[in-house]
Formats: sequence, C-alpha cells, structure tokens
Amino acid sequence: MGGLVQLSNNPAQDASSEVGLLPPDHVRRAGRFALESAAPRLPSWLRKGRTHFESLHTLKADLRRLNLHTVCESARCPNIHECFHRGSATFMILGNLCTRGCGFCSVPKSRHPGALDPNEPSKVARMAASLGSKHVVITSVNRDDLSDGGSEHFAETVCEVRRALPHARIEVLTPDFCGDLDAVGRVLDAAPDIFNHNMETVERLYARVRPQARYSQSLGVLRFAKKYLPQALTKSGLMVGLGETVEEVHQLLGDLRAAEVDIATIGQYLQPTRRNLRVVEYVTPEQFESYREFGLSIGFRAVFSGPLVRSSYLADQVTEQASSR
Repeated sequence: MGGLVQLSNNPAQDASSEVGLLPPDHVRRAGRFALESAAPRLPSWLRKGRTHFESLHTLKADLRRLNLHTVCESARCPNIHECFHRGSATFMILGNLCTRGCGFCSVPKSRHPGALDPNEPSKVARMAASLGSKHVVITSVNRDDLSDGGSEHFAETVCEVRRALPHARIEVLTPDFCGDLDAVGRVLDAAPDIFNHNMETVERLYARVRPQARYSQSLGVLRFAKKYLPQALTKSGLMVGLGETVEEVHQLLGDLRAAEVDIATIGQYLQPTRRNLRVVEYVTPEQFESYREFGLSIGFRAVFSGPLVRSSYLADQVTEQASSR
C-alpha cells in the first residue's frame, strides 16, 4: 500500500539505502527496541515462491530504460514476480526519494529529493501503453518539499495515461498532500476511475508507524474525494501485525465506511529492512477472513483481505468485484 513490504534478503545492504534522511528519533528508538526483541517466525502461509525471473528482469529493464520507478520494487512487494509476470506494475512517480520517514516503509528517503522529471508523465503513459494495460495504477512518494505536493505532476500523469489508453481504468494511490484539499482536488480533476489513499494502520499506532501523518487528516482526504468526485470508487488499505487489536481494526473499517469508502484492502505487515519496525504478530488467514466478512457486513463494496494482500495487488480484479455490486 504505498506501503506493505516484504522481508529483505540483504539487511546490511538495506540499512544503507536511506538517502539523507533518518526517521524521527522516536521511530529510531522504537526500531532499536524492536531489534532487541525476538521476531516471530515467518509462517508457511507467508512464504511465496519466486519463479518468474525472466519476466521480472525483462520488465525491470524496460522500466530502467525510461528511468521509471515502481512501488513494487521500492517497497519490496512479495508479489512482484507474479505481477511482473502478468505485465502489471504500480508506477511510482515524483521520483524515487520520499520526504517522510514512516516506520514501515523501505522507499529511499531524502529531505531534498531534487527536481521532478518533466517527461515522467509521458514516460509512464508510454510504458503503460507498451504493456497494453487495461488497469493502470499510479502512486507516488511524498513530496512535502513541493508547494503543491506534486499534485499537478500527478494530475498530468493521469491525463497522459488517459490519452495513451483511453479505455483503460486509472487508479491513483495518493499521499495526503499534508491535508491540502486543493491538491487532492487537482488530482481528482484529472478524473481517475479509482481514488486510493491508504490509512495504513489504526489510530493508536500512527505516532509510531506514520509519525508525519494524522489519522483524521487521512480520513478527511478520503471523505473529500468521494464528495468531490462521487462517480469514482474510493479505496483505502491497512496493514495488520503491528500490534493493533481486532477492535481497533473494526473501528478503522467503520471510520472508512463513515467516509463512504467503497473498497478496503488488508494485508500483513512484513519488515522490509533492519531499520524498519519489527512485526509484532503474524495474523492468521482465518482472522483475515473474519476482517473481510466484517467489512462486507458494514457496507464495503469489496474487501480484499489476506496475508499477502497489498494495496494495488490484483487491483483490476478487486475493482471489477466492487463495480459489480
């Protein structure tokens, strides 16, 4: 979800991947405490084979030729082999350096990420067209250094993809733009079919997991999006396994429905690097099914809930399910 990630095979290398920005002090302290604690053992239901190396390397090479980034790579998604084999990737725009230091995320960080690539929107459109995409997902890093949070660039990317693929569905997964609803409206003016903004975790854990975000602010972004562009589906995702309770997850899902969010995705948090927060619990498949049933019972049009679910994983199929209700 902009944010759900997998265990690293090379934690020493991962620890040096941050660029120019360390997490806030309390995140670092939490990380040190977590490193001293015993991590639960990875259960069998989270072990996924990596079998599509040729497809993976081919698509990566095409992306590098255009200097494009994907959250699939930067956030170390466990589903990358499967999705790249399907010719599906979630484009990550506004560069590859994020101005925030969230405790769960492995995307490289910098206080000064540099200028935007003015050709990035057209490159994304070109790549999506070459893949023959019928459902295009566009997300981004946080760019709190920009006066508009990168929203104009985001909107331009949506428009370029629409021109290249007029019949494709376009899904955006946006940051909170620091609560600037004018920026959110700018993206919505480009008329995406699905607007996604991830809550990521329950309210009690925000200070540790998303220290530069606010629970109420993220809910406000989603509430505004539905009112501003009611014909678009709205969507949000969360991670479990960070120490939340079942009751807190139910509360979050209830808050999302109160904001008229249509689709919820729920997946297991997996520690991407040694610098990130440790997993507190591996949630069972049975509990994920219970969350799905609860979400449907309170009115979501679709709830995609499972250990390896990610915000953009099988997004085309999830949208089809929501559109049919």
